[in-house]
Amino acid sequence: MTDSKPIPVGWWIASDPTPPPPFVGGSLHALDNAFTWARKYNIIDLHAVPGSQNGWEHSGTRDGSRDWGKTDQSIQETVAVIEFLTARYANHPSLYGVELLNEPLAPITTLEMVTKYYRVGYEAVRKHSKTADVIMSNRLGLGSDESRELFPLATGLNGTVIDLHYYIVYNDMLANETAQQNINFVTKNLSAQLGRVTTSNGPLTFVGEWVAEWRVKGATKKDYRRMAKAQLKVFGGATFGWAYWTLKNVENHWSLQWMINNGYI
Repeated sequence: MTDSKPIPVGWWIASDPTPPPPFVGGSLHALDNAFTWARKYNIIDLHAVPGSQNGWEHSGTRDGSRDWGKTDQSIQETVAVIEFLTARYANHPSLYGVELLNEPLAPITTLEMVTKYYRVGYEAVRKHSKTADVIMSNRLGLGSDESRELFPLATGLNGTVIDLHYYIVYNDMLANETAQQNINFVTKNLSAQLGRVTTSNGPLTFVGEWVAEWRVKGATKKDYRRMAKAQLKVFGGATFGWAYWTLKNVENHWSLQWMINNGYI
């Protein structure tokens, strides 16, 4: 595992400093600064794509619409952003990986859509970089039997990584469970889920988002420490490592910096 740093960006970064409304300029300058400040392990994470891949605000939509992938044009526009970013940073020593898409949501974002895009997105990265890992996010909303759906594509390509996101706090089945029951879910269920995708001859695995937050009422600091420890142990099995979401946040438990400084992790 490395000290990798996924840096989320939106598709409008390729139009900086004058992106189309309502987006604002400055993101490309900020990304340039990130590559100046950090000398290793930067991952460019395309978090928002034209039309939105999941309908949530962090994918660049205001009204919940999910139109990405329905036309070839939206895929072509997204590939153009990936090529722009990879070409810009390909020769920078701190480029570690490029994530082609964040959290496409099943079923409206289909396997056919993401497979088509991931294939051409991979080629766009390889056109400029032979060494950067190409990260492909699993679709959200899959059953455990579908978690390896990207294997036929990714296994045949060099330097590929499957990204998985695990959020206990969003699991409604655990909302009224005890601290120990939540921890057991991590050590048993999530461990099995990650183990199913982590293989010796397939793509690497990356727990690209997780947080030591949950909905346990009255949880103590000791409880939080146990939960964080359990997740660290399980997610340490990912062959590409993990990333806490996020480094800094106004919500204490979502801030890795606060959690470390205050003895929770």
